[in-house]
Amino acid sequence: MAERSLLLFPPPSGRWRLIDRLRRAAKSFPLAVKAKRRLDALVARRRGPDARYAAWVARQYPGPQERARIAADVAAMTNPPLISVLMPVYETDPCWLGAAIGSIRAQLYPHWELCLSDDASTRADVRAMLTAAAAEDGRIKLHLRAERGHISANTNSALALASGEFVALLDADDELPPDALYWIAREIVAHPDVDMIFSDEDKINAKGRRFDPHFKGDWNPSLMLGQNAFSHLGVFRRSLVAASGGLREGFEGSQDHDLALRCAELTEPARIRHVPRVLYHWRALPQSTASSPAVKPYAWQAGRRAILEHLARQGIAAEVEPGVGGFYRVRYARLADWPLVSIIVPSRLGEVARRSLDALLAGSTYPHFEVILAVGTGDAARPEAAAYLAALGGQRRLRVVTYERAPFNYSWVNNHAARQARGDYLCFLNDDVTPITPDWLEEMVLRARLPGVGAVGAMLYYPDDTIQHAGVILGIGGVADHAHRHVRRGSPGYFGRAALDQDLSCVTAAAMVMPRRLFEALGGFDEALPCAFNDVDLCLRIRRAGQRILWTPQAELYHHESLTFGPHDSPERTGQFLKDVAEMRRRWATALDADPFYNPNLSRDMRRHWEVTG
Repeated sequence: MAERSLLLFPPPSGRWRLIDRLRRAAKSFPLAVKAKRRLDALVARRRGPDARYAAWVARQYPGPQERARIAADVAAMTNPPLISVLMPVYETDPCWLGAAIGSIRAQLYPHWELCLSDDASTRADVRAMLTAAAAEDGRIKLHLRAERGHISANTNSALALASGEFVALLDADDELPPDALYWIAREIVAHPDVDMIFSDEDKINAKGRRFDPHFKGDWNPSLMLGQNAFSHLGVFRRSLVAASGGLREGFEGSQDHDLALRCAELTEPARIRHVPRVLYHWRALPQSTASSPAVKPYAWQAGRRAILEHLARQGIAAEVEPGVGGFYRVRYARLADWPLVSIIVPSRLGEVARRSLDALLAGSTYPHFEVILAVGTGDAARPEAAAYLAALGGQRRLRVVTYERAPFNYSWVNNHAARQARGDYLCFLNDDVTPITPDWLEEMVLRARLPGVGAVGAMLYYPDDTIQHAGVILGIGGVADHAHRHVRRGSPGYFGRAALDQDLSCVTAAAMVMPRRLFEALGGFDEALPCAFNDVDLCLRIRRAGQRILWTPQAELYHHESLTFGPHDSPERTGQFLKDVAEMRRRWATALDADPFYNPNLSRDMRRHWEVTG
């Protein structure tokens, strides 16, 4: 099961015993509806994530009113799309095969066809079940292969039966909830130019218990290089699959990952849609990768080849290695000629800053950088700071830029220093950040040079080796907050999200690399945001300009957070911090409330993100 950042709940106490007594009393003495729901929610929290998810599932299952609404909506569709569900079958236990077929026949959306292809199964009961299903429902088509071809060839045989404009992939031992195809059809009707659709998913065990929900973000090209973030339920425009050449033999085990990468190359990100609903139940059996990826090691190798070939088709030289949690790790090829990077460090030259600067200069292997140290004249004149600057006088890679300005404005200081920069790339770095991986800057620059990338952020840890920054999630706390805060170093986090390169809406400027030309074109940091969220604002403007924001855990640094200038919400800066919050809400409320890389079903509570909303 994927490790998550979860709120830990207290052991049974007087409070919980009282709650339990109240719930038992509710059987005899009616409580107000809101009160009872609140008690149920508290007990679900006490029992942990599986109980909370079960309660959430119960609320999501379509009841009579929702079913009637769906029927009316489908009846009102002027041109409802036909969806062909492709189901390759081979020696599947009839118990699970029957459940899979039954889940299609139970769909509330009636405009589907089920394309079954049996890969020369030797079990008579399997073929008998398939033949009977095709005879009972005219929407079910069946192809019986004469010889074994494995899953790619078998799925292509099912594809050859399809007549729908869109095809959906379903394994023969998995299930769809009854409203799955309705939500897919609704997405197609709302976005007629869509080429690929994917949904959230969960697992289902042999007893029918649903667990381990995977609530995904929208299409994430960088994350696709670390895992199949498209996966289930995957739906493709049939003509796009045909143009890609269908599923490729030799990629068995990761054939759908390979297909998603190849189809994505033939369309545009705007035509790849995500439905933030659990529309697929992945059967977790001892012999399936739903239980453990190690069950099918050949699948990992097939996925590695799919990623390598995808990168090669884009002209990107790289190697793919095993990553944390059984995921993939891309190693981009090193450059023969590294661009000059200007590292901009605003500082007051306190003790921590001096140690961090020494570590930066001594512990970074990047061959071509300059450090622009931005220091107020008053700070530079302090005896210990002046002595330190004098000792650095022989550092050819360091330049000191002094300024006189009060009150302190973080945006203005960075803009002022950036105007002195000579590098093709700018690296904004807090003076309380120290490198862990000596090649941290190489890793960030390699990604900043990728086509369409506007900024790259790093993995930052607290000194106790827990995460301080693994990207930024919009909307948490009203504006934004860091992902996976306080998760232990080395943890994969929520479905690998703390261990994998990924596209995000924002990263912190405590350690961020971006092209200088883009920074200048956007006008730099907005000086009307002197205290907080100036990096969030910049990242949102980068994305509005059509550029991507990447975060990588392969650049690791320690961050002694806010030691130099103090936290944004410290008592002496509270007034300005609240003004910055209000200004960000005024400018970006729509974007802040709908981060495309964070699922709306997950909590925006600062302490409980990556948990399903309760």
